[in-house]
Amino acid sequence: MLYMRQEGRGIGLINKIRAYSLQDDGLDTVQANLALGFRDDERDYAVAAHMLMSLKVRSVRLITNNPKKISQLTDYGITVSDRIPHIMASNAHNRFYLETKAAKSGHLLDFTGRQHLEEQSDLPIVEDMTPAPWQVRRE
Repeated sequence: MLYMRQEGRGIGLINKIRAYSLQDDGLDTVQANLALGFRDDERDYAVAAHMLMSLKVRSVRLITNNPKKISQLTDYGITVSDRIPHIMASNAHNRFYLETKAAKSGHLLDFTGRQHLEEQSDLPIVEDMTPAPWQVRRE
């Protein structure tokens, strides 16, 4: 696993907090980044590609819904042999955000109830959030 310090899609933590304030005023996540003078996603995966190449990793199975990650890694010489979708049920707290990512940033999201992987089925820990039917564990 590689960790990239690119908080808030590359705009930094302070600017992400500023973006949250704009979102509280009605902007969506993309509009907020644009209003702050950034692109919708400022991340650059050159460092990730360099780390992989340094480890002599030339091909990856990538857990992502973001097609820009796939294309950037490919452009930097890393073969993305498979995309594993990050599947998470939408809810009242995140639906608009996820729909915005799909509509404006091209994220590959499935809102139709696709089968979830076991490791993506942790029960929610958000107070007052009802688990989706597939999240209820049966002993």
